[in-house]
Amino acid sequence: MTTATWFILIGTLLLVVGFTFSYFKKVPATSAILYLVIGLIFGPMGFELFHYNPLEESALLEFLTEIAVLISLYCAGVKMPAPVTMKRWRNPLQLAIVSMAITVGLVALFGYYWLALPLGAAVLLGAVVAPTDPVLATEVQVRYAGDPDHLRFALTCEAGMNDGSAFPFVMLGLGLLGLHDLGDAGWRWLVVDVFWASGAGIGIGILAGSGVGWLVSKIRTTFWDTAFLESFLGLGLIALAYGVSLLVDAWGFLAVFSAAVALRHTELKLAGLKQEYSKRIETRPDDEPKTRVYVHVSESSLAFNEHLERLAEIVLVLLIGGSLFWDSWSWRAVGFAAFLFFVARPVSVHLGLLGSRAPMRMRHLVGWFGVRGIGSLYYLMYAIQHGLPEEIALELIHLTLVVVALSIVVHGVSVKPTIARYWRVRKPRE
Repeated sequence: MTTATWFILIGTLLLVVGFTFSYFKKVPATSAILYLVIGLIFGPMGFELFHYNPLEESALLEFLTEIAVLISLYCAGVKMPAPVTMKRWRNPLQLAIVSMAITVGLVALFGYYWLALPLGAAVLLGAVVAPTDPVLATEVQVRYAGDPDHLRFALTCEAGMNDGSAFPFVMLGLGLLGLHDLGDAGWRWLVVDVFWASGAGIGIGILAGSGVGWLVSKIRTTFWDTAFLESFLGLGLIALAYGVSLLVDAWGFLAVFSAAVALRHTELKLAGLKQEYSKRIETRPDDEPKTRVYVHVSESSLAFNEHLERLAEIVLVLLIGGSLFWDSWSWRAVGFAAFLFFVARPVSVHLGLLGSRAPMRMRHLVGWFGVRGIGSLYYLMYAIQHGLPEEIALELIHLTLVVVALSIVVHGVSVKPTIARYWRVRKPRE
């Protein structure tokens, strides 16, 4: 398609989404299905007006998916409840670490023995499809800052953390393929890729988010009429945390999510102090009554970033649809997706939550809503850009695109009815 045609297509879609937003909220399916169908219609499976080749355009797709995931992680992080306590975060941590590691292992076994992939490629495939997606999983994420829904919180927090915790397994797969230095007996991988990169990413995020939250509070309590462009502060925090992480070889996805959580935590912690301060100076020198109104950066920047997230979703899902051919739907790929959805994900969730107090019905739903999407594409493009052999790259692209497309459909048509039914029949103790 020409540039003009692309602008017309994207513009039309944006207008449709804008005009029908309230209607789509009532439809028992997600809007991502519409974007996928349009991509399929205009792509090789339909009128063949365009074809997106992920292998040839891997650098561009890596950049686009990277930006989309970063924005989505920030949106997820600033909606996390505060204060952060181990009691509240225990289940998401188990999902993001234990369940994800089990998923990688199960997929690696399936890829090695059933799909006949090399061991490194099988591990890499597990790392690519193991993390749940923060971009396409908006329907099962917390709806606003402080949302008390435990199911949504667990899924959102898991998606925020495992997009960073999957990186060590990506590097392990690349290392087994000879594309990354694992060190003798894997010591370098364990020390650098697991402990240092993960810990440093979380630390950088906490420092950046807390610092921005404290600085905003300090300026507001010192200079009365100071105004901020909160949307830019949010984007600046994303870029700063991610850039510093890249500089020191830390996992930037963890840094951005941690920064967003720390920003909200810091702002809420300081809110009481600001209220006390405003009471002491609630009158101006001219005796004109003046009450100070504070707007949290974490909340006011959320709407703008959610719009960017939705725009990225439209573009990337269109590209997914335009990357699929009729012969992409092989039994090999569909069978792998079925194994991931109906075996690997549920088994890993139930094993990962052993010993927790999570209700069984909630575990079943968490085991089903393991949405795969943009994050998986990013990891795969990252691997391709790091020298993944073409034969293996083509096979993993084939498998991943089918998994993501089927996830958009099967999870997209089931999420709203299932969540609604969960809340109708949920017992009070749950």
